[in-house]
Amino acid sequence: MTSTATRPAASGPADRPSPERQPRVISFSHRVSKWDLKFSPYLYISPFFIVFAIVGLFPIAYTAVISFQNWDLVRNSGEFVGFDQYIWILQNPQFWTALRNTFSIFLLSTVPQLILAVFIAAMLDRNIRSKTFWRMGVLLPYVMAPVAVALIFSNMFGDNHGLVNNILTDIGLQPIPWHKDPFWSHVAIATMVNFRWTGYNALILLAAMQAIPRDYYEAATVDGAGAFRQFTAITVPSLRPTLIFVIITSTIGGLQIFDEPRMYDNTGEGGAAQQWLTITLFLYNIGWREWNFGRAAALAWILFLIILVIGLISLAVTRRLVRDEGGRGVTAPRRKGFRR
Repeated sequence: MTSTATRPAASGPADRPSPERQPRVISFSHRVSKWDLKFSPYLYISPFFIVFAIVGLFPIAYTAVISFQNWDLVRNSGEFVGFDQYIWILQNPQFWTALRNTFSIFLLSTVPQLILAVFIAAMLDRNIRSKTFWRMGVLLPYVMAPVAVALIFSNMFGDNHGLVNNILTDIGLQPIPWHKDPFWSHVAIATMVNFRWTGYNALILLAAMQAIPRDYYEAATVDGAGAFRQFTAITVPSLRPTLIFVIITSTIGGLQIFDEPRMYDNTGEGGAAQQWLTITLFLYNIGWREWNFGRAAALAWILFLIILVIGLISLAVTRRLVRDEGGRGVTAPRRKGFRR
């Protein structure tokens, strides 16, 4: 009789008793390290927002409260009057004159300024000698104090003994009424603004130009595109986001122009017939000459809303242009070549 011995089955990993998982102990230093990694970025940027809340948001909110009151500066309190201050501002003819002057000076300063800035940036982007010297030179007007610029140009644009009128008289032309005629006063003030800000904007545009890959220009040269064709087909489309940024900042600065019209004559009231009275100058006159802070606060909020509306319009245009020019997830169509 043959007997078969049965081999005992080997026990597998499933049959083995699983060891008890020990709870993971996180040390205090490890927790501090995680908190540091998670919260340190917010901690580093918090000083800016704290200061902005104190000197930016609080004055805006406090100005809104004052704009609805007939504020007494001596008692530091006011009587609630609703929208009366806003209605007084909108029914005042000086407000509409100041608004017209502000937009007129803004257009006369922004359009030539951008054209000159693009031209200067294009020249500085070329292979010229002493690049650093020329780039620093265009920034010098921005370093000058606005009051100093206004005093120099006010003497240059004097009606009787100004430098410009003396030159015009010497060559047989009629002198220009720089302070009497609204249009010429706007031209003079816009010239001051252009003198200070053209070089600054040119350097911003120059930085954007230098970020354009040089391969594009080499390919365009191989395809036979000239310098002007390369500028219009490569440089200008690549500068669109930067151009819109410059336009937005110029719009905000142009609507808040104050130093140049304030120093354009000795009175600082915007001219005898409000020829160059701007909104900020009108606000200053109401607040610090008439001591009516309720109306000044209302005008400040109207100006804030105007800037906000124009800023939103510029932002919408900017987002559209950036998306069309190769935003994230958008593939630009490949161009077959350049045509002369």
